[in-house]
Amino acid sequence: MDKPCILIVDDESDLCYLIKTALTKEGFSEIEIAGSIKEGWDKFEAFSPNIVILDVMLPDGEGYDLCKKIREVSRVPVMFLSAKSDEIDKILGLAIGGDDYITKPFSPKELAFRVKAQLRRAGYYTMEIPVQTIASKTIAVGPFSMNDEETEVMKNGEILELTAKEVGLMACFMRNPNRILSKETLFERVWGEDFYGADNTLMVHIRRLREKIEDTPSKPTFITTVKGLGYRFITR
Repeated sequence: MDKPCILIVDDESDLCYLIKTALTKEGFSEIEIAGSIKEGWDKFEAFSPNIVILDVMLPDGEGYDLCKKIREVSRVPVMFLSAKSDEIDKILGLAIGGDDYITKPFSPKELAFRVKAQLRRAGYYTMEIPVQTIASKTIAVGPFSMNDEETEVMKNGEILELTAKEVGLMACFMRNPNRILSKETLFERVWGEDFYGADNTLMVHIRRLREKIEDTPSKPTFITTVKGLGYRFITR
């Protein structure tokens, strides 16, 4: 698969540089920058990006207008950036065709992970995942192993009593050892739904899963929280 092309439309050059730097560190190299609606549309037509990061307030109008124009010809993910944090603004951005809405200030690294999540959902990006296999039937990570049907998880050879959702979470973690997985990514992969409003649901399932796999659930060493980004499955 060719590397996805990313278009950033924002008139704040310093912010564009920070975003581009964060994306480059995550392995993206095809990144275009525009500072206005007109330039953004010209580059959209010229480069056919796989995702657009779009500021709401631009010198020649609102990013909403560019999103509408894009939606007339394409379904590529559009992520809004805005200093407006009111719920009505977020609803408007999503209602006209946006796929995500991020309020300023934000973490460029978090934005990079959100870009990955949107590209994976759209089929433009696939994470290469190194896994250890045993006889091509079992995934083994640290003291844990999982059968190829992803229905049974064992720790040190003993079957764990897990629910279907907990097995799904373990599958995500074991296929991405030592990688940060955002809450959005975990929820979308296991529940098959958008993450919005589901933070408490995911937290409850993570807590229950820790109670079953951790030696000391209150001090987890396998499923660790990465503040502001998500969770990481640490292997030993």
